[in-house]
Amino acid sequence: MKTFLSLSLFFISLSAFAQTAPGKEIQIKMAVLAAPEDQRAGSTVYGYDPKGEVILLRQGTNQTVCLADESNRAGLSVSCYHKSLQPFMARGWQLRKEGKTADEIFKIREAEAKAGKLKLGDQGSLLNALTAEEADVNWITGETKNTYTRSVVYIPWATAESTGLPLKPAGPGLPWIMDPGTHRAHIMINPARD
Repeated sequence: MKTFLSLSLFFISLSAFAQTAPGKEIQIKMAVLAAPEDQRAGSTVYGYDPKGEVILLRQGTNQTVCLADESNRAGLSVSCYHKSLQPFMARGWQLRKEGKTADEIFKIREAEAKAGKLKLGDQGSLLNALTAEEADVNWITGETKNTYTRSVVYIPWATAESTGLPLKPAGPGLPWIMDPGTHRAHIMINPARD
């Protein structure tokens, strides 16, 4: 009986965040939160169908592309990025669908970028990632609170030596370079939390 109760509580806690993908309008509403406010209305938005496949939810009119939350994990995680990053992102989605691990995806995209088969984003293209804890998200209305946004500026193949950026933040909110010397080299900016 004790084991049954423990298992029941485990599955109840899992179901607290294992919701299905919200409807199209809620996915769009939440995805664009990661975009600069003046770019939200015209952004292209990708989201998820009930099977968890990435689908186009809205074709935009500006340079910003947003990706809705993947509903198989707790909390909110959405991102918006410059349209020049779309081939890079789409290739990652395809490889994940094929069951590749994060390490395999990195290595495949690195090789394809070096071979000129994968178009990388424009130098200095921006990606913003917005997150929120599960308790701070209303999946019915799309309302969120206590969100946190970090920014990434892609600078493929750059190094600490070529940019002067440190390999780790020198202090709260200060930029640093991640994945230096690779196709995925980028400036990380993690604002200090309140």
